[in-house]
Amino acid sequence: MTKTATMNQVVHFEIPYDDIEKAKEFYSIFDWELNDIPGMDYVGVRTTPVDENKMPTQPGAINGGLMKRTEQVKGPVIAVQVDSVDTYLEKVLAKGGKLIMPKMEIPNMGYYAYVADPEDNVFGLWEPIAP
Repeated sequence: MTKTATMNQVVHFEIPYDDIEKAKEFYSIFDWELNDIPGMDYVGVRTTPVDENKMPTQPGAINGGLMKRTEQVKGPVIAVQVDSVDTYLEKVLAKGGKLIMPKMEIPNMGYYAYVADPEDNVFGLWEPIAP
């Protein structure tokens, strides 16, 4: 395997739930900061301190969320940061992967899509908006 100049890093995780209150109660055991996102079935999960841009201040640390379980997303998901969701959607499909949820904008933050690898493991593609 050849090493590239820049690897695409895992930058986020999501854990699905059926009962939001049970999930919040359970994950409180880790002393994570859990923040309901208004208007969404989503809870932001802060596992590590962040800077003014909401990026983790500790190298290698990631934050995530609790999300409503769907037919397509039944288990935990990781998100990989890419320079272009559109480019990586093409790469995923070319290698036998599938589109699970089309690219959508997360206002003032970036773009996100769910895909699956050829083994049906779902993961996210994340493209931040340049500061």
